[in-house]
Amino acid sequence: MKKFAIAIHGGAGTILKSSMTAEKEMAYTAALQEAIDTGYTALEKGATSLDAVEFAVKSLEDSPLFNAGKGSVFTSDGTHEMDASIMEGNSLKAGAVTMVKGLKNPVTAARLIMEKSEHVFLAGQGAEEFARNLNCEFKEPDYFYDELRYQQWQEIKDTDSFQLDHTVKKDGKFGTVGAVALDKFGNIAAATSTGGMTNKKYGRVGDSPMIGAGNYANNNTCAVSCTGSGEYFIRAVVAYDVSCLMEYKGLSLEQATKEVINKRLLNIGGDGGLIAIDVKGNISLTFNTEGMYRASKTSNGSEFIGIYK
Repeated sequence: MKKFAIAIHGGAGTILKSSMTAEKEMAYTAALQEAIDTGYTALEKGATSLDAVEFAVKSLEDSPLFNAGKGSVFTSDGTHEMDASIMEGNSLKAGAVTMVKGLKNPVTAARLIMEKSEHVFLAGQGAEEFARNLNCEFKEPDYFYDELRYQQWQEIKDTDSFQLDHTVKKDGKFGTVGAVALDKFGNIAAATSTGGMTNKKYGRVGDSPMIGAGNYANNNTCAVSCTGSGEYFIRAVVAYDVSCLMEYKGLSLEQATKEVINKRLLNIGGDGGLIAIDVKGNISLTFNTEGMYRASKTSNGSEFIGIYK
């Protein structure tokens, strides 16, 4: 039987067991389980890796626990601006959206851009118009309302501060979500989605929708989805850097991800993590923070769900 596998993440950062209630931990674990099972079941039934990463990310976007889709944080204007990207490793085709409002599942719009347009990256109202024309589901603002997110915004609302997801004082947790997968046909894919930063201004865009920075897939090397301090991931071109180290230096998936996350990213002051998979089904869940919501499942029977380091 051909190998297949999937990995997902729901954000990295200062995630400490000491500050997590048993109920919350169970809720996060259940949400990760549902997302990984959704993607894995699709692969098991013969779906493509592209299908699997879209389905898994949609599951995470539909949960209020993660900073993507339904759980997206508030901007300085009190709105929700979302970003997403998707890429498949066989043809290097990709699609991405940024600064979209009201879209229930931005990752689906990203895929439609890849498959139904001649473009890779659409932004703002234009991206929304494109998504409406292709019957993407839109929701009213109250769908995206979450009391915790609202209180986070209230604390810094009229200041010049912004924060990454659930940051409390110096604790940071970056709530981008993502998935990478290998299907039975030997193809890999990656998808990433986020609600960005609380109180963000000026149309700020992070790494999540940027191909090569927060998301990348290439059958010759690996598929990568990132989460963390976006500005640093953009500057370090993290997702593509992992692929480059494998392609040009011959590093293994694990060696490449550790080199980028634990050395290169840290050297410029960036923190966060990534999930990655190669065409042999090897998986890496690498982060330099206190924790990362993560899960993986492979056709050889191994399954893993983790939150803390």
